[in-house]
Amino acid sequence: AGYAGEDCPKADFPTTVGHLVQDESTMEMDNDKDKKMTKTYYIDTNSLHVPRENVETLSPLKNGMIEDWDCFQSILDHTYSKHVKSEPHLHPVLMSEAPWNTRAKREKLTELMFEHYNIPAFFLCKTAVLTAFANGRATGLVLDSGATHTTAIPVHDGYVLQQGIVKSPLAGDFISMQCRELFQEMNTDIIPPYMIAAKEPVREGAPPIWKKKEKLPQVPKSWHNYMCNEVIQDFQASVLQVSDSPYDEQVAAQMPTVHYEMPSGYTTDYGAERLRIPEGLFDPSNVKGLSGNTMLGVGHVVTTSIGMCDIDIRPGLYGSVIVTGGNTLLQGFTDRLNRELSQKTPPSMRLKLIASNSTMERRFSPWIGGSILASLGTFQQMWISKQEYEEGGKQSVERKCP
Repeated sequence: AGYAGEDCPKADFPTTVGHLVQDESTMEMDNDKDKKMTKTYYIDTNSLHVPRENVETLSPLKNGMIEDWDCFQSILDHTYSKHVKSEPHLHPVLMSEAPWNTRAKREKLTELMFEHYNIPAFFLCKTAVLTAFANGRATGLVLDSGATHTTAIPVHDGYVLQQGIVKSPLAGDFISMQCRELFQEMNTDIIPPYMIAAKEPVREGAPPIWKKKEKLPQVPKSWHNYMCNEVIQDFQASVLQVSDSPYDEQVAAQMPTVHYEMPSGYTTDYGAERLRIPEGLFDPSNVKGLSGNTMLGVGHVVTTSIGMCDIDIRPGLYGSVIVTGGNTLLQGFTDRLNRELSQKTPPSMRLKLIASNSTMERRFSPWIGGSILASLGTFQQMWISKQEYEEGGKQSVERKCP
């Protein structure tokens, strides 16, 4: 979240929140109203990182769409009070949404923003369209690879072509899962920093010597796993690399190793596995544990998507393949994609890959596109104003936001 016209968001925090579930037996009143009042959410990186008893982690989003409205609202409240630091009724709001968002959810969100937050104007825009705008295009194929899935979304003249959307579950979480398996094979325990009081240097490969913090509360499994995941994600970003060409044992064996230290002080060097793990994104056929493998690798996701679009607009899509999402920041990701696509692109087409070099832009491209869009003079007539909402109801979102 942030203000339009600025070049990066004011607030950036996980949608995962800590949720304190109070035990009903400790409550005197069995009245439903009172049960509702005892929901406590811990939002934002700092408060989420504090170990607490009975605080489970949950996310209001599922498949990129809002599932838990109560939790989502608490995130909005937090954003307004702690980051935007302004009253909701003073600012129009532009929100991004998943290209497959449903009509009912869009209407419910519109209603929430106007009725509860009393905002002056509202607009909803698809993430892929905003990413294209952030890269100065109105037409292109947006390849977005985040935590939960990798999607190819064709955008033409600022509209998403629904029939061409292709999704694959091979993304960041899938890589994390394989890292976790690697650590199991190596008998490496993942010790998140919250448990560690002190550690001593040890020689390479030796078991770590560390002291556990004393009065640690009994944290739920979901929260502990979330903390372990953060360690794994750091490992992913520091160690893994996508190989230039399809994975080859001999080549991988000659890769320079990378030195990595776990929070517990355990250090070791990683060689071939650096290339082996992310290979599954591009070539899922050799990944163990993927049964009946019908999943598409990244290159195939792109070509399949373009193939499902009208033949006249294919050159425009091949001519600007826009790469975005945190998972694409894996070292060597774009080079490998470029190589795969140049082999698959029909000779008559000109292939151009657009990938911003800045981490900011790849992670927040929909936000940046929104910041550009909302500050354009030509956009000002496109808002759903409060007056229009009062006259046309929540249905106006379907009419005005493509």
